[in-house]
Amino acid sequence: MYARNIFRFCVYIFALIGFILTAGYLAVRFGMTNEKGLIDNQDESFLVNLDMQNASSSMKWAEGEEWEVLKKAVIRDSEVINKAAQDADLNPRLIVAVLVPEQLRLFHSEREIFKQIFQPLEILGNQNQFSWGIMGLKQETAKAIENHLKDETSQFYLGQEYENALIFTSNDMGGERFERITNDKDHYYGYLYAALYLKQVENQWKKAGFDISARPEILATLYNIGFDNSKPKAKPYSGGATIEINGQTYSFGSLAGKFFNSDELRNEFP
Repeated sequence: MYARNIFRFCVYIFALIGFILTAGYLAVRFGMTNEKGLIDNQDESFLVNLDMQNASSSMKWAEGEEWEVLKKAVIRDSEVINKAAQDADLNPRLIVAVLVPEQLRLFHSEREIFKQIFQPLEILGNQNQFSWGIMGLKQETAKAIENHLKDETSQFYLGQEYENALIFTSNDMGGERFERITNDKDHYYGYLYAALYLKQVENQWKKAGFDISARPEILATLYNIGFDNSKPKAKPYSGGATIEINGQTYSFGSLAGKFFNSDELRNEFP
């Protein structure tokens, strides 16, 4: 009798364990345990509310002295921006869409330098340490852009017509690269490198079956997070570094998208 009770008890225990494991499997299988994280929320918000984002009345990023300085500096550079865009066969407004969050982040984070230099001279911030030039390029990124132009096996390869887009004129490639990108008298190469980067990731995604040429917020996000994080997929979302402007927090990509879809600088960059 005692042995029989022990046996029944064991059967009940194993049955209960089996029930729990089966229930757990079914819950996972049918998504009953899914809890949306930051990526899911961002992705769903972007996909469902894209029109609402673009029509948002929040223009805090385009308010204040920082934006006025940036606007004037960009207008002065309109000719060279258009030249770089033409050489890369890219919409020039896309270049400006990446420039805007890069410069506004600098203007708002480096307040003392903005007040002492950028604002009085009405110029763009030209970096020369961890990131270079007005587009905030890293040395490794610049080298990668150059390599992708030559490497036919690269997923970022644009074709023979672009192989000589960044020809060096001296044996000191490192020095020449730095001087080109950080040249405060002529920003052409800063814009060209950025344009080629955008062209390369756009081409990578197109080869994978996803056209993001009309998605400035995605292209800007990819510019901000780098080649290694450019992984083509059907439902991309905007993101990147956070930028706080007048009490409003933006991601690098979303701010680029907001500019691109706004009426700001439409006369210069339709």
